[in-house]
Amino acid sequence: MKKVLLLTAVMSMAIAVSAQIKKPELMVFPSENWCITNGYYTEVTNMDYQQKVPAYREALQENTQLKLAIAKINELFAAREFPLEDLEQTLKNIDQERAEDNLTMSKNGNELSETPLDAISRVAKADIILELTWSVNDMGLKHSLTYILEAKDAYTGKSVAAVSGTGDPSMNADVAVLLEEAIVSRMDNFQNSLMDYFGTMQEQGREIRFDIKVFADNEAGVDLETEFGEDELGDIIQRWMAQNTVSQRFSLKAASETHMDFTQVRIPLYDDYGIAMDASSFAKKLQKALKKEPFKIPSKVLMKGLGRAVLIIGEK
Repeated sequence: MKKVLLLTAVMSMAIAVSAQIKKPELMVFPSENWCITNGYYTEVTNMDYQQKVPAYREALQENTQLKLAIAKINELFAAREFPLEDLEQTLKNIDQERAEDNLTMSKNGNELSETPLDAISRVAKADIILELTWSVNDMGLKHSLTYILEAKDAYTGKSVAAVSGTGDPSMNADVAVLLEEAIVSRMDNFQNSLMDYFGTMQEQGREIRFDIKVFADNEAGVDLETEFGEDELGDIIQRWMAQNTVSQRFSLKAASETHMDFTQVRIPLYDDYGIAMDASSFAKKLQKALKKEPFKIPSKVLMKGLGRAVLIIGEK
């Protein structure tokens, strides 16, 4: 009897722990390859180079198959209780001109500062984006679907997991049906890969990039070699990074009196209020610290997607 009670207690605890495991928030996109292949893109000039940029809004407005495919992937993950952000709804929350012009090009028009994908990810704040590519193979009366579903960290763009294949030939020509038939048998392994990655991220922190720059001839009259007591500002910032990153995980890629480039910076997934933390919110923590005594240094935070922020010190 005691063994039964013990087993029941252990199972109850396991169920409770499982229920508390947070799942990553997902967002499904058509891949860049699919958009360009199907003619849904715009061309922008980036440092005299013509670059094709996916036109997600146009693709959703004109291609019913895309909407059906995204809806099917959303349905498959919703059935597994993953939180989802909807691409079409997010696009409605972004001003079209800003998304196509200001967010694609920097103010001087020469440097690509934030792609439409970065802009949408930043607004939606999904943890992982799922990029979908597919093509339908016609074989007389039968059809099959070849697909690639790749999961990427929305903050770094790094590939997390991928699944691909070709479904069995079917008399059905509906893209959503063919997609489900092709992918459903591989969903469990794909889902497990996502959960493994997100679990690791909860332990080790979310990866971002963080740059610090100095306004030339700034009003505060400071740079990263300005001394406060016995320490230079750059050294003080490094100690702050050690205190505010997860397990002191970060790399200082380059440093001078005018800039510090931090890579592989690991920040907590959520702040003290349970709100998802991104590169900008992390940068603002340092901004507040520098504003206080004894520094009293004004600064400006520039957000470049979810996973990169720039703090420019010396002026607001």
